[in-house]
This record gives sequence, C-alpha cells and structure tokens, in this order.
Amino acid sequence: MSIFPKISFKKQAFQLREDAILDAATAILGSKGFDLMTMDDVANAVGISKPSLYKHFKSKEELVGEALIRLIDGASDYLAQMNVELSPSQKLSALLEWALRVRLDGGLPFLPSTSAHVREMLTRNIRYVTKVLMLNGKLEKLVLAAQKNGELDNTLPSDVILYSYYARTCDPAVEYLQKFSKMDNESIVTCMLQVAFQGFKTMPHN
Repeated sequence: MSIFPKISFKKQAFQLREDAILDAATAILGSKGFDLMTMDDVANAVGISKPSLYKHFKSKEELVGEALIRLIDGASDYLAQMNVELSPSQKLSALLEWALRVRLDGGLPFLPSTSAHVREMLTRNIRYVTKVLMLNGKLEKLVLAAQKNGELDNTLPSDVILYSYYARTCDPAVEYLQKFSKMDNESIVTCMLQVAFQGFKTMPHN
C-alpha cells in the first residue's frame, strides 16, 4: 500500500493545464513583454477559453507573478541539487549556465530589469519577494565565500559582484548572438560564462 496520497485525475489535469499556462505565459512574455501580452494570447497559446484561464489565474499580474516565482523556484532547486564538492565560484558558474540555457530556450524573460511597472507589481507580490530574498541570500553567501578563498576578487565590494552576476542573466548580448551570429547555443553559453568570470583578457596558456 502506498504511503503517498493519490492525486485524482481531475487534479492532475488541472495541474498539467496550469503548467501549460505558465509555459505559454513565459514564452509570450519573452517575445512580447508584459505590456503587450494579453490573457487572450495565453489562452489561445494553450488552446483553452479565457474563462478557463481565469479559473487558474485571476489577472495578468497574478499569472506573471506565478510564472516568475516558478523561475525563482527552478533556480533555487537547481542550486540545492548541486554537488556539495563544487567550490563557491563553480556553483555560481553552474547556476549562471543553467539560467543562460533556460533563457536561450525562451524560458527566462528579463522583465524586472526592463519595466518599472513590472518591478512595482512584483514588489507587491509577497511570495515573489520572499523567494527572491531567500535566493539572493544564498548567492550572496557564495560570493563572499568565493572572495574569501580567492576565487573572486576580494578588493571589489560583494554587491558589485553580485549585481553584475545578476546582470549577466539578462545581458542583451545573448539575444544578439542568438539572432545575428553564427554561434550555436552551446558556444554562446561557453563564451558568456568566460566573459562573466574571466572578462575580456587573454587567458594564460599552460
């Protein structure tokens, strides 16, 4: 006999549809942005009626908040599952690599950095703010640890490193490279990680 409670087919279908809604909203946000995205866009992308969409999310603001919360949860889960033997800077690099790959696949819109309206909306979302602060605290500890052990420059204020790190997740160079260069996604990720952690200087040869 299973110790786990059984989930009804109706609840499973509801959750699957909600995941599809969040996937669609994330993709549309990435291509159109918050202001141009409509609930009709999302409903049409999922293939459901707008009344059905509103059974899951009461407003566009609530939907966008949940989509971004899911991204924060994804980052937190990825960080938690990392090999404990990785150094602080290796963990930072691995998480940035994850974020870049998600973004190149159209799953990481950088809304808060580009819209004052979205930033204001998200500051009113207590769940989002709480999760962001928790993830920020974990990343700040990694930056400080990496500075302490000499992996990152300890002459720089930790906030400079941390916020520059966040900026790499929404660097428009990623989109330009994907659209206009002949590089594949793998090469883009590799180069963006090198720029983030080694800069533009020539690397010494062994």
